[in-house]
Amino acid sequence: MNMTPKEIVSYLDDYIIGQKDAKKTIAIALRNRYRRMQLDSELQDEIMPKNILMIGSTGVGKTEIARRMAKMMNLPFIKVEASKYTEVGYVGREVESMIKDLAHESYNLVTKEYEEQIQGSIDDEVIKQIIEILVPPLPESASENTKESFIKTYNLMESKVKNGDMDDKKIIIELPKTTHVEIVDSNMPMDMSAISESINSMMGKMGKEKITKEVTIKEAKKLLRGIASDNLLDKESLKTEAVNRCENGGIIFLDEIDKIATGSNNKNQDPSKEGVQRDLLPIVEGSSVHTKYGQVKTDHILFIAAGAFHVSKPSDLLPELQGRFPLRVELNPLDESDLYQILTNTKNSLLRQYKALLDVEGVNLEFDDSAIHAFSRLSVSANEKAEDIGARRLHTVIEKVLEDISFDADEHSGETITVSEDLVKEKLEEIAQNEDTARYIL
Repeated sequence: MNMTPKEIVSYLDDYIIGQKDAKKTIAIALRNRYRRMQLDSELQDEIMPKNILMIGSTGVGKTEIARRMAKMMNLPFIKVEASKYTEVGYVGREVESMIKDLAHESYNLVTKEYEEQIQGSIDDEVIKQIIEILVPPLPESASENTKESFIKTYNLMESKVKNGDMDDKKIIIELPKTTHVEIVDSNMPMDMSAISESINSMMGKMGKEKITKEVTIKEAKKLLRGIASDNLLDKESLKTEAVNRCENGGIIFLDEIDKIATGSNNKNQDPSKEGVQRDLLPIVEGSSVHTKYGQVKTDHILFIAAGAFHVSKPSDLLPELQGRFPLRVELNPLDESDLYQILTNTKNSLLRQYKALLDVEGVNLEFDDSAIHAFSRLSVSANEKAEDIGARRLHTVIEKVLEDISFDADEHSGETITVSEDLVKEKLEEIAQNEDTARYIL
C-alpha cells in the first residue's frame, strides 16, 4: 500500500466528517508501515509500530475509520471486540485467537492475489477440461487427415466455449467427492489445533474419490474453476507469504477496549477483565503464536484500540498495557454542523441510500435543505436529552420520518416525493420536545 499520509486522509474525508487528529495519526502510522518495509532487514527489526488508542463517545467515527481502512488497504486487517475475549481458564475466546484470525485473513488475501495473477492459466485449464469432454482426444494411431480434422473441430469448440455460445449445453463432469470438511476454530489450544489439522488431512485423502454430475457448460466453468485453482496454487508458498504479510503488515483494530478496563472505584467488575488485559499484554508487546499456517511473531503487528471510556478511563487499564499504546487521539463529539455534513458531503450518505432504495419502487425521493438541517438539529436535541449516540441518531430520526413513505411506496410509483421541514416537524417535533417520549422513541 503506497499511499502518502495526505492521500489516506483525503480518502477518509470522503466517508468521515471532521476528526482530523485521528485521521492524521492513523495516516502516519499506516505510512510508517510502508517506510519500514523499504529499510534493510537489521533496521526493520528495531523499528516497532507505535500503537494507537482512540478515545471518543459512540457514533463519532471510530469504527467507521476501521471499516474504511479495511477497504482501503491491501494489508491483513481484522476488527475485533475486546469484550468478547476471556482470561485463560474461563469459558470463551482466548486473546491469542485474534492472531489466528489475522493469519487466516492474511492467507485469504494472499490466495486471492495469486489467483488474480494466474487468472489466465486457471481459465485456460478450465476451458481445456471442458473441450476434452466435448471433443475426446484422438488415439495415437489416427491418420493425418483425421488429426487435421480434429484440430479444426478442437479450435472451433474452443472458440465457442470461450465466447459463451455453448453455455446452455449440458455435459457430464467429474468432481471430487465432498468428504473434506475443514475444521477451522481459531480458539483451539495448540494440541487440539494439531489434531484438527490431522483430521483435515485425513479427510482430504478420503476426498480423492470422484463423483459424476450433469451440468451446463456455464455451471461447469464455475465448478471446475475451484479445482483448477487448487491444482495450480502452491499452498506451502502461500502459507509462508501469508505469515510474512501477517507479521510485517498486519493490523488489528481492537474495539471496546474500555469494556475490559478495571478502575479502583469499580468494585463489582468481572475479575476476568484484568486477566484479559494481562493476556493481551504479551500479544501487543511481542510474542509467537502458533497458527495452522505456522508461527506468527506479533512484534510488528500494529494495534489500534478504541473505546468510549464513559464509565472507565484510559488510566484504569494496566500501566504496562497503557505504555504499549503510546499514541492517544481524542475524537470530538459531533455538533449540528457535523451531522449536516454527514448527510450531504459523504459518499453513499444515508440520504443517498434512502433515495436509491425508493428508486427501486419507482419513487423519486427529494430532500429540502431545510429538512436536512431539521434532521441534524433534532438529532442533536435527542442526543442531549437521552444518551449521546452521535451520528447513529440520524438513522433513527430519518427512519421515523420516512416510515409511512417507505410503507406506501408501491402506491406512489412514478411520483416525486419531497421531504420538507414541515413534514419533519410534523413527525418528530412533538416527540423530541417530550423528554420522556424521546428517550424511548428516538
